[in-house]
Amino acid sequence: MSFKVIKTEDRARRGEFTCAHGTVQTPVFMNVGTQAAIKGGLSAHDLKNIGCQVELSNTYHLHLRPGDEIVRKMGGLHKFMNWDGPILTDSGGFQVFSLAKLRKITEEGVSFASHIDGRRIFMGPEESMTIQANLGSDIAMAFDECVENPSPYEYVKQSVQRTERWLERCIVHLDKLRREEGAVNPNQMLFGINQGGTFKDLRVENMKRIAKLDLPGYAIGGLAVGEPAEVMYEIIEAVGPFAPADKPRYLMGVGTPTNIIEGVARGVDFFDCVMPARNARHAKLNTWGGTINLKNACYETDPRPIDPLCDCPVCRSYSRAYIRHLFKADEILALRLSVMHNLYFYNSLMVKIRAALDEGTFADFRAKYSGMLDSRVKE
Repeated sequence: MSFKVIKTEDRARRGEFTCAHGTVQTPVFMNVGTQAAIKGGLSAHDLKNIGCQVELSNTYHLHLRPGDEIVRKMGGLHKFMNWDGPILTDSGGFQVFSLAKLRKITEEGVSFASHIDGRRIFMGPEESMTIQANLGSDIAMAFDECVENPSPYEYVKQSVQRTERWLERCIVHLDKLRREEGAVNPNQMLFGINQGGTFKDLRVENMKRIAKLDLPGYAIGGLAVGEPAEVMYEIIEAVGPFAPADKPRYLMGVGTPTNIIEGVARGVDFFDCVMPARNARHAKLNTWGGTINLKNACYETDPRPIDPLCDCPVCRSYSRAYIRHLFKADEILALRLSVMHNLYFYNSLMVKIRAALDEGTFADFRAKYSGMLDSRVKE
């Protein structure tokens, strides 16, 4: 693994990240394929066509279905879903705390009921690392507790300390698994996760401590879960100076185009979010003039593409009127075309951000698009 910062503009960073399955240009948006598929009917081949660099899948969901042992028997996640680029798997921690019912947290880990069939499952640092090793992702995320915002200070403090102890166990166990004969991906790397809720002092102290572990990368977790965007930005600004400058920084689960632009401005390199695909499945589409909702009546006879400034496969071939018809007729093709467009938009957004950083014009790009891209287009 290698990461190098090629250029900076204030705190924004233009970089290059190399792992076992390729080199990634950063800042990058990772396309979320939770269960080894993009919701909306996109294949790995489609991801190539829309400029995806990194695919992200979920440890919790793939452990439940089809089972990580099955994925291992099929040669790992890359072969299973026919994707030859980099893959990041999140640890399952967020889903354990957001989806699972009747969970019980101990020092060893978390026991919980599956949201699918109610069966009891236990997951701790070792279990999470074993699942991710079976999946064979390029980047495995440490198992952590994602607390609700807001939560009491003392609880968050205890949670952060437990998450740090879990991180140390993740390091030991993944190192052991990577060395085993027959490891799916012997070059799998571990990213640590900064936690601390919305308390700056807990966040900063946590980052100081985990930075000493010299991991390949560091994430900021537990944000974009209901707190105001300004609070999220303040946390990123507080933590940034204490994150290793020579390692990638990943803001988990973020977000809107404006969130991404503002995250880049604060030194973030990696992003992911289900939002573009989820919004697309409800006809909320991104354009370079803001967002539109294709279910609105004003698009019933609109011959224009979703975005006249977009050159994605959808905008080159279909009208707003046609895609609106597909939604109204409950045709699956509406979801596929809309998701393809939104993910292409997000990947193109990152291309434009990187170009602006290369040219030293990111401040101008930010001034033009931050805020505007999240606003509704007035028709």
